[in-house]
Amino acid sequence: MTRALITNDDGIDAPGLHVLARMARDAGLEVTVAAPARQSSGSSASIVAAEEDGRIAIERRELPELDGVPAFAVRGGPGLIALIAAHGAFGDPAELVLSGVNHGANVGRAILHSGTVGAALTGGLNGAWGAAVSLDVGMNPTEFHWDAAASAVVDLLPFLLERPRGTVINVNVPNSAANQGVAEAALAPFGIVQTTLSERGVGHIRLAVEDLPNTPEPGSDAALLAEGWVTLTGLDPVSHVPLGFATR
Repeated sequence: MTRALITNDDGIDAPGLHVLARMARDAGLEVTVAAPARQSSGSSASIVAAEEDGRIAIERRELPELDGVPAFAVRGGPGLIALIAAHGAFGDPAELVLSGVNHGANVGRAILHSGTVGAALTGGLNGAWGAAVSLDVGMNPTEFHWDAAASAVVDLLPFLLERPRGTVINVNVPNSAANQGVAEAALAPFGIVQTTLSERGVGHIRLAVEDLPNTPEPGSDAALLAEGWVTLTGLDPVSHVPLGFATR
């Protein structure tokens, strides 16, 4: 039985986390849930935590419809959680890190900032398979198809587990009960939303998130997701790009 860590960046009380954990358990995985005690969106793979005397606070939780599944709220972000899990913080290290279901798509190169993706990459860096899964709810959703997103990534697990340990995938799912199927996609140049400075005051600023004004690049994860496809993108936890530096 594959040991799976279920985490996210939306926090321990997020419905997408609970649905993903339930479906992973029902698929036969040995599930442990560990997620931030509070919202940690945009934390990337940060390993900063709220510490006291070098100790990171961890609280045991009971989650709805997950009787018997160990669950922990951690005073730190998802990257930190994946890291300490790899070192045995919640029992035997996970062989698989499932991160999500995120509230909102994570597409394009802007996934650099995503805590959802950061947890999966940290899992991969430490020798586990990793999968980040996000639901494209848009700016003003009226309903949430968490089950569709969790089901999509669970269905992709046989494909993932056939790959070498350390393989990480990023999955985005339309917020609909039905979709066009799964399409492998390259990252868009940026994403589908942008962060802007909405207010500058005395001693503070305020950020806002808004839709990008341009049309996604054809064939990219952002474009295919908008067309109703579940998008699948392979990610490298650490990639080496030759720079062409001339050694003397």
